[in-house]
Amino acid sequence: MTNERRVIVHPDRTSLSAAVAARFVSKAVELIAEFGEASIVLTGGTMGAAVLEAINSSPVRDSVDWSRVNIWWGDERWLPAGDPDRNETQARAALLDHVALDPARVHAFAASDSGLDLDAASDAYAKEIIAHSPANASMPHFDITFLGMGPDGHIASLFPERGGIRERDRAVISVRTSPKPPPERLSMTLVAINSSARVWLVVAGADKASALGLTLAGASVNEVPAAGVEGRRKTLFFVDADAAAHVPENLITPGQFWTGADDTDLEF
Repeated sequence: MTNERRVIVHPDRTSLSAAVAARFVSKAVELIAEFGEASIVLTGGTMGAAVLEAINSSPVRDSVDWSRVNIWWGDERWLPAGDPDRNETQARAALLDHVALDPARVHAFAASDSGLDLDAASDAYAKEIIAHSPANASMPHFDITFLGMGPDGHIASLFPERGGIRERDRAVISVRTSPKPPPERLSMTLVAINSSARVWLVVAGADKASALGLTLAGASVNEVPAAGVEGRRKTLFFVDADAAAHVPENLITPGQFWTGADDTDLEF
């Protein structure tokens, strides 16, 4: 199947998060029915939490057999366990603590008070990914990877003009001197992100419009990291109208609240 990028535009953040939540529930049910499990990579940020909250409030939330869902994170802030700014903490509050997950399938990054230093934590997460990867695979397999995007075009904790975005051999890196606090973080690399069958970027706000336009116009990955995102099957940008201001019209698909009967051309 040929990979393609499409942009699905919704009027506002509320309709955006609700529509992505509906798509996710339907796709997760389908993946579990076909493969017996689903592997999902979560993101942090405002929209990452909003999507998880929308999934949690969905009336069809429990149509997903959550005991068969594998949870990973694309990046994490190097903070103590339970810190409210950790992506894990926010995800648990928004959704994970409310569904019947198998704790063995929830793969969180180590915390700063875990007894590991930053580099050891990076190595440990990379080893955990490989331990759950297909035999003889050099990179993991994920079914859906969620990403947000910063106004500078950063994804996960891969920032413009930093070495992390150019890493090609490792699945996970340590990040120091991040331009956003906290300065120390852990992040999957672009090659690990792009090992996902589907990458879903959820982007909202006028402050993201310029970076999104550059991403879709083929900007340098070094300057706009989001430009390098390419899922193996699909790369979908779910955006609100404000973020879509500079998106080429030929890439836009009008957003709908997905019910399973439309948008089949997207093979979401």
